[in-house]
Amino acid sequence: MLKFLMMMVFMMPLCLKKKMFWMVQMMLMMMMFLFMNLTIFNESYCNLSYMISCDIMSFGLIMLSIWICLLMMMASENLLKMSYYVEFFMFNLIFLLIMLFLTFSVMNLFMFYLFFEGSLIPTLMLIIGWGYQPERIQAGMYLLFYTLFASLPLLMGILYLYTMKYNNNIYFLKFMNLNMYLLYFCMIMAFLVKMPMYFVHLWLPKAHVEAPVSGSMILAGIMLKLGGYGLMRVLVLMENLSLKLNFIWVSLSLIGGFYISLMCFCQIDMKSLIAYSSVAHMSLVIGGIMTMNYWGYLGSYILMIGHGLCSSGMFCLANINYERLHSRSLYINKGMMNFMPSMSMWWFLLLSSNMAAPPSLNLMGEINLINSLVGWSWVSMIMLILVSFFSAGYSLYLFSYTQHGKYYTGMYSFYSGVSREYLLLMLHWLPLNLLVLKVDYVMMWL
Repeated sequence: MLKFLMMMVFMMPLCLKKKMFWMVQMMLMMMMFLFMNLTIFNESYCNLSYMISCDIMSFGLIMLSIWICLLMMMASENLLKMSYYVEFFMFNLIFLLIMLFLTFSVMNLFMFYLFFEGSLIPTLMLIIGWGYQPERIQAGMYLLFYTLFASLPLLMGILYLYTMKYNNNIYFLKFMNLNMYLLYFCMIMAFLVKMPMYFVHLWLPKAHVEAPVSGSMILAGIMLKLGGYGLMRVLVLMENLSLKLNFIWVSLSLIGGFYISLMCFCQIDMKSLIAYSSVAHMSLVIGGIMTMNYWGYLGSYILMIGHGLCSSGMFCLANINYERLHSRSLYINKGMMNFMPSMSMWWFLLLSSNMAAPPSLNLMGEINLINSLVGWSWVSMIMLILVSFFSAGYSLYLFSYTQHGKYYTGMYSFYSGVSREYLLLMLHWLPLNLLVLKVDYVMMWL
């Protein structure tokens, strides 16, 4: 694992040279293929080096991080055209990738906290440095304070755990079974805010709307998954207590998911709609993890990977329209089928994956999650029906609004999609729908 870390560290000076945009992209692609060929054993941690290691859970999420970072560069070619601090942008991106790589691979709980928080800084830089509106400062503050406020108790919890057990290794957490209410709330609140759970989700739509396309992609693709990953690792620590108290979070997220699905129908900003749909999907993930059963964990993991690819692709689509029309409003982005008929197909493919149509990973994850939640309590079926139905509803609403209708007459210049954009969308959609064939690989990891 250290070899990949070194590779990223040595890519950083490369970013600061001129005309290295495509070179860094190629290097990321090479790293992705090298990482894919790692040997992963199902039993436990492997590829250990200097307290950095990898099991199946971190393997999938690290692979997703490298892939999304590669696609972020591909989507941000506009910065290169305008030569808008592109060297610093690449540096920032690689720094973010290092932080994410370390978050998913360290075995020490304190180090995990450190990198979990550290990944916030480059994201903040992306939003404040390359965002579009002046409100981006406020969005950055929301992001920072929501996350920091909730994660200070986590730090206290980790330190308390260390003073009590003299051990912070994630692997050894499963041998402890603590019965402390306050510790339980301290340990999981940070992850619930990061997910984000309904009630503490307000930073997400704000951050998404103000972020540049790369910021939105990394937020939707990886940042929300940090919360899920943390929950999966930490809940093992307090199993008995979790079984007693988790009904709070399951009911909160299911009702919140339904309410957010309704909110999606009120949005007129494309990015805002996609951001709210992320919250609705993540509510299912929280529900699945909190049921504490095998199906729930599997479903959450699969849906996290699927949502990372799907949501990121949808932000790319919204950005492709934004680059042409300079507006994200659904009133102006109408009748796109007249201008970009082939882009319309990509809208359809990614939105169909978003509403969990076969053969996407989202469907596989949702089947597992529905299985786990209905097994946990049949009453949850009511909310699951509504969330699933409305997720199809707002996906169709977004598609029909953007692709059909009378187009905006004020469009005086327009150009069709370029090959880079089609490649970018294909690289989102193909893994999302082909990984279903390798889902047995995911099913073995617990």
